[in-house]
This record gives sequence, C-alpha cells and structure tokens, in this order.
Amino acid sequence: MRHTRIKMEGESSVYHCMTRIVGGDFLLEGDREKEVLRKQIWKVSAFCGVEVLTYCIMSNHFHVLVRTPHEDDVKAISDKEIIRRVGCIYSADKVDFFRSRLELGGDTRRNFRANLLSRMGDVSLFMKELKQRFSIWYNKSHRRRGTLWGERFKSVLVQDDPFALMTIAAYIDLNPVRAGLVSDPVEYRYCGYGEAMGGSKIARKGIRSLLGSHDPWGRAVERYRVVVFGKGYSRDTAKRTRSVDAEQTRKVLSSGGKVERTEALRCRVRYFSDGAVLGSSEFVQSYFEKNRKRFGAKRRDGPRRMRGSNWGELTCIRDLRREVFG
Repeated sequence: MRHTRIKMEGESSVYHCMTRIVGGDFLLEGDREKEVLRKQIWKVSAFCGVEVLTYCIMSNHFHVLVRTPHEDDVKAISDKEIIRRVGCIYSADKVDFFRSRLELGGDTRRNFRANLLSRMGDVSLFMKELKQRFSIWYNKSHRRRGTLWGERFKSVLVQDDPFALMTIAAYIDLNPVRAGLVSDPVEYRYCGYGEAMGGSKIARKGIRSLLGSHDPWGRAVERYRVVVFGKGYSRDTAKRTRSVDAEQTRKVLSSGGKVERTEALRCRVRYFSDGAVLGSSEFVQSYFEKNRKRFGAKRRDGPRRMRGSNWGELTCIRDLRREVFG
C-alpha cells in the first residue's frame, strides 16, 4: 500500500530518507560509484540548503538524515547566496547565465529567483535532484538507459531532539556492520561517521549537529559512540559487539523478546524506515492532532509503542505488527 508522504510543510524538520536501486541490483558496488554519489550528496545538499546530519551508501541503496530549513529562511536568501549555491552543481557558464538573469531586475529577476528558490529547502526536491543527477551520471558512464532507482524513496519525519537523532543516525551509520562488511563503521568510508572520523569537516559538523551542542569534536564523538556501542565504550567494544550472534538477536526480537538497544540497532528495524513519524509521545501526538484528517475516524491517538528494546521515549505513528526486525 502506498502511503502519502508525511512532511512538516514550511517548518524546519528532520527526515530519514532511504531509496533503493531498481530491482535491488548491486549497481553501487564499486568504490567509484559510491564516491560519486557521496560527493553529489554534499553538492546537492549545498544547493538545496538542507543540512546532512549523516548518510550511508550501500551497494544497492543509500540512507541520508537531513534537516530542512524553515520556509522563511528560504525566502530570505540573498541573490549572492543563490549564485553561490548554483555554483555547487552547475558549470561556470551556467552560473554566469543565472547571474545575468538576476541582474536584469524587474519581473525577470523576480520570476527567475522564484524558480530557483522553488528548488530549495524541501526534502522531496533534494532527493529528486540528487537521484536525477546521479542517474544521469551513472547511465552515461555505464552506457546504460532506463530507470536507475526503484520505488519512490521512503522517508520518516524525525523529532529534532538529540536522543532521537543520535539513535536513528547510529542505525544509519551501522548499515555496513549489519551487512557484515566491517566491525566498526569507522572502517567504512561511505557513511557520515566514517567520513567524519577520516577528518571531513562537513561530516563532523553533521555529527555535532545531532547533539544540538557546541561541544568540541572529541567530546561530541565520544557521546555519539556511546549510542553506537553502548556505555563503557573502548577500542575493543566494536569487536565485542560484533561477537553478538545477529541471528540469535533476530530470533529473540521476532518472538517478541527484548535485547539491548545497541544489539537491536545491528538488526534491520522497520520503525526507522516505515514508522512515518518518530519521536517522543508528545511529538507524535502533536503531529497526529495537527493532521487528524490523514488518519481513520476510529483512531484516537498518534503514538505507537516501539517493541524489541528499551527505546527510551521514542514512539512512532505507524503501528507495525509484522516483520518489524530483520
């Protein structure tokens, strides 16, 4: 069943987005493809004005956690800033053309400016721009035609709260661990955490933004590691966590049991991809009340409990009953 995408129109919001290659084919298996997509994530986010908190590129899909701006901030963007953003994805000739249109003034400037701003600040437009640009590059590079991406991308509205953000960011960064590629995401260069630990300033900015603080990088990353590996993190924690029997964990979860949150995060958790709205009971209920018409007449409240672990105050709006864990 195809659900209407849940968005907070006009407000600054955070979304976990995930999209797959058509047919689940492993077309992103090579380093070259992953590297091009990694660079395009940063370039397109700079053009659209969305903040990438973290991301992960796998061989047949990718995840990205982004914060979109308030619509008033988009409207207030100066012409100079528009030109700077245009330069992130267009050639110098194109930039000169856009600059000349904006310098004409009058209705020409106003209409051209409105057209450019209409492509900024929205999660759907960001994903559309990113997927289209990568598709063009991929098909041209591989002498290929046709659709590259499968069904429309999935998205979950996430409460802009440090615990909610760090939990879902850890889930994203742990993708290569779940796939058995590495024991520690620091060893995987195509995720936000791995890139940040490699010294990338922009990736480190995203990780620090999860915390909602101005802590130095060293202190910020230690706080994030606690979410990824659990309390008492040390250099050997990743190896100990890897020793947990993933299959046994899935059996416990599937039978209705509970495991530690760090173990649950190493399984596929549909709450993070299909829960629609994720956050505290108050956050989910607030969305439910503001969008009451989207839900059945018999439904009385929004929050649904998340099973399988101690998720703290996290709830979601969609009641997932089957195959929650994988």
